[in-house]
Parts: sequence; C-alpha cells; structure tokens
Amino acid sequence: MARKLARHTGGQDKTVPWLTLKMRETMEAWLFISPTLAGFLIFFVGPLVAVVWYSLTEWNLLSQQSVFVGLDNYQDALVRNADFWKVVRNSIIFAIGLVPLNMGMALALALALSRPFRGVIFFRTVFFAPVVTSAVAWAIVWKFLLQGDAGFVNQLLAQVGIHGPNWLREPDWAMVAVIITRVIKMVGLNMILYIAALQAIPRDYEAAARLEGASSWQIFRMITWPLLGPTTLVIMVITTIGSFKVFDHIYLMTGGGPENGTLVLAFYIYQQGFQFFDVGYASALAMIMFVIVMGLTITQLALRRRDT
Repeated sequence: MARKLARHTGGQDKTVPWLTLKMRETMEAWLFISPTLAGFLIFFVGPLVAVVWYSLTEWNLLSQQSVFVGLDNYQDALVRNADFWKVVRNSIIFAIGLVPLNMGMALALALALSRPFRGVIFFRTVFFAPVVTSAVAWAIVWKFLLQGDAGFVNQLLAQVGIHGPNWLREPDWAMVAVIITRVIKMVGLNMILYIAALQAIPRDYEAAARLEGASSWQIFRMITWPLLGPTTLVIMVITTIGSFKVFDHIYLMTGGGPENGTLVLAFYIYQQGFQFFDVGYASALAMIMFVIVMGLTITQLALRRRDT
C-alpha cells in the first residue's frame, strides 16, 4: 500500500504513502457495498428505467415490434379506457377493506399476546404460521373451503342455520372473501411488529399511571397508543403497499372475476402484459401504480409528521 521514495534529507530515507488513510477507508467502504450497489442498479434501477421506456412505446410481445408512441399509453389508460378506473376503484376498495382490518386485528392480537402466560408461544406460532405458508397453497386451500354449498365454510354455517353465499362466484361477496383470506394470512407479521413495540415500552409508565388511578383504556389511549405511533406508521405503509401489490390471491381464487369484481391493478397489469401481450400499455399501468403507491406513502408520512 505504500512505496518508498528515497529522499535524502538529513541523510535519511522517508516512506511516503501513495494513499492516505481516508482514501483507503473510502475505497474499502466502496468495495464492501459494491455487491449491494450492483444488485440495486441491476435489479431495481435497470428494470425501472426499462419500464419507463417501454411505457412510451407500443410493443407487442408476440411480434416483438416496438414503436415509440410517447404518452399515448398513459392517455389511453387515464382518458380513453373506462375499465382502468373500475380497476383502480377495486384496488382502493381492496386497500380500504384490508388495511384497517389487518392493523386492527394485529393490534388486538399483540395486546393479548404481548404479556407472558402459559401457552403464549403456541398462540403466537399459530397466528404467525400463515405468514410463512406458501401463498399458492394458502389460496388454493381457501378456494376449496369457499366453494359454495360444497365448501367447508358454508357447510359449517349450515350447522347453525345460516345459508352462506357462493363466496367466489358472487360479485358482492368475492371481494370480501379475498380480503378476509388475505388478512388471515398476513396479520401475523404485523402482530409480531406490534408485540415488539409493546415490549419496548417501559412498564414504569403503566405502573405510574395505575398509581394515579388510570383505567386500562386510559393507559392505552394516553400512553400505549401514542408510543406505538412510529410502529403504526411503518405497518400502515407496508400494509398499504402490499394491498396494491396483491396478485397471487386474485389469480388463484377469482381470476379477477366474477364480472371483474376483484380485478385489481396488479392483476390487470399482468393481464395486459402476459395475456394480451401489450407490454407498452402494461408498463404504463405499472408506472401509474408506482405513482399511486408513492403518493399514498408520502401522504401517510406527511400526516404522521403533522400529528407529531
């Protein structure tokens, strides 16, 4: 790392480093982060730039012919295609149904399972197990469970005198069924995040509040809930982004039906790109979804900062 230069100053040789300590540390730092940086450029920035370019072209995947059309794909989606806004509405309905239900259930489970008691590890495992279960297997099993009168769910309801609907074949119920099954699968992840946040809250706060005569609800509303603010924001952002990216459940359980009642944006992009082979239009839809999700994330962050 250094070379010797003979400098006859006072009859002594001096060693002059060709790289200073700061430069060596900088080079080593870049070497350490280079694999991650290369992966980021290749697998994120590269595809993002490609999608932006494809969205400005009319490219048929079968003929492999590409023609630059500018913003025509965006105009087609936002102005000329009425189906696009129905798909956006379905995506918003899915998010509105999934996010509050997921977060509410996760918080309730975390409050119940954050304190040590006999069997707490078992219950945490039970509620977290669907998270690590294959999404394909989960969707297929639930598709059979919800198969009209022959499904286990309706047979169970019939035992108590309730005639269940054909969950996946009726437009009013298909979205409800997909939302509920998605919540059951993913609620365990948010539960673990809430449990970690609850266990990080000092117990002295609760003890002091109880000495002052505060009830359990007052302790939760005035102490626990405000201290869960940062964790709640993270969970809200992650869950919202995940609700717009849902694909596997829609593809395997309903295929976007019935009557396009569960046709959400991620599945619509798949249809346009890999069923109708219109890669340019699908890329434009993907960029629109990217902007929507980014806008929602920025809005949530801004609202959180305003509250604090």
